[in-house]
Amino acid sequence: MLRCGRFTLFLDRPFIMGIVNITPDSFSDGGRYNSTGGAITHALHLLEQGADMLDIGGESTRPGAEAVNADQELRRVLPVVQELVKCGVPLSVDTSKPEVMRAAIEAGADMINDVNALRAEGAMEAVAASDAAVCLMHMQGEPRSMQHQPQPRYLDVVADVSAFLKARIAAVEQAGISRSRIVVDPGFGFGKTLEHNLELLRHLDRFQQLGVPLLAGLSRKSMLGAITGLAVEERMVPSVAAAVIAAIKGARIIRVHDVKETRQALQIVSAINKKVA
Repeated sequence: MLRCGRFTLFLDRPFIMGIVNITPDSFSDGGRYNSTGGAITHALHLLEQGADMLDIGGESTRPGAEAVNADQELRRVLPVVQELVKCGVPLSVDTSKPEVMRAAIEAGADMINDVNALRAEGAMEAVAASDAAVCLMHMQGEPRSMQHQPQPRYLDVVADVSAFLKARIAAVEQAGISRSRIVVDPGFGFGKTLEHNLELLRHLDRFQQLGVPLLAGLSRKSMLGAITGLAVEERMVPSVAAAVIAAIKGARIIRVHDVKETRQALQIVSAINKKVA
């Protein structure tokens, strides 16, 4: 069970989190929905396709992405959250800035999805003062530099990432955020080589030992391009395959661009598990 702002999610099947990027430079759909109206229209389309929840982001975290200041991020995100809060699904906001977290939660966001795992000063306090859930992600370095020579920095990538997430769970619990509000994400593509990412996916089930729901974000990522040779816009089928593997290995939230196709595939996974999606 996940306490998620206005919602209690039992996660008895994998939930599909639809991606809404309000940015000009996201790796997959940068610029395509870079307006309030475009982002809202896209979000409603994802809900029609079967998204269980939405993840709204106003700053790209792709490798090499330029930083965005808080005011600009808020101008992108807040109008979208304020409009979508009436749609009746959980809203996540993808941010690492405490001021954006506070404003987004006040506007109605139910979850904060933080690639920095609430390590910024004031971030834990921003979430602790609310009922919002939080997703704690592992990232080596920061988006501007995270793919610079990641190879030597892990002794055992699964053990190292798991230890980091375990420590962050303990830290945020100490700050007053209950375990029932915590999700973790191993951070595919965030400071990892292809082999690191494959090793994490092979052993994704080990993260269930952390005792909180697991989010997997593999959609259209470069690891899939490295395996298949396909361009970003051609990676729907590999993305769905990766989502199915993640779900079988215990991921409870799957963050995706291709909602309809992923939902159809996960209905098969749920049927095999005798649970109807």
